[in-house]
Amino acid sequence: MQRAMLFDSGVGGLSILSALENAGLALAVDYVADTAWLPYGEKPDDLLKARIPRVIVAAAKKLQPNVIVIACNTASTLALEEIRESVGVPVVGVVPAIKPAAAASRTQVIGLLATPATVRRAYTDALIEAHAAGVTVIRAGSADLVLAAEEALAGHAPARSRIMAALDALFKQPRGDEIDIVVLACTHFPLLTKELAEAAPAGVQFMDSGEAVARRTAQLLALPTGQGRVQRQTAMATSEHGLLALRAAGFASVALLPVDA
Repeated sequence: MQRAMLFDSGVGGLSILSALENAGLALAVDYVADTAWLPYGEKPDDLLKARIPRVIVAAAKKLQPNVIVIACNTASTLALEEIRESVGVPVVGVVPAIKPAAAASRTQVIGLLATPATVRRAYTDALIEAHAAGVTVIRAGSADLVLAAEEALAGHAPARSRIMAALDALFKQPRGDEIDIVVLACTHFPLLTKELAEAAPAGVQFMDSGEAVARRTAQLLALPTGQGRVQRQTAMATSEHGLLALRAAGFASVALLPVDA
């Protein structure tokens, strides 16, 4: 069975894992979380660009995957090319679902909910310019939602105040009341889709990149969809506290990944 290695700063990549499972792929999945540096959205870009490829190379040497999925928007926007140059297997990145959201919007006003760093990056500007011409994109950044998702995976109900603060940052901006689709541009955020949908104005749709990543992974590995099951194999974290949530996520084994600070 072919193996995929998913990488994120924390448990956000589990939303991508769910998409792989929903696609019905016969695939063994290993998971790597750089929890020692969680959350990435609050770290300087230059330090992240140096660290992320180092963590991924260290994990890939141990796990020997057939494909690596960067299940993290920050890592994808900052270090995708460096990662591809450092490993000998195909690499799939996560791209915010701005293009399909812009195409599907009835009001031509969409929201972009991401980490503060992703909201302000030139990469995001370029995606909007290329794929959302003529569409108003209202952006809001939230680091609290990352922490809320981590707490939810650890078995704690996310604080409604964090959910409302993130949504208010979108919908209370000028023309915010016209938003009909919100792009969840952090892989942690789809883990909170239920809570976000319950607190958002009626009729608002939430969109993420999970299905697109699953399709691309299947293409690269020449795997048919709907004909197999994902097997959760090894999960690794770069800190002891990061192992707790991974133990509860149903992986066959959980281990610490030592990486120089």
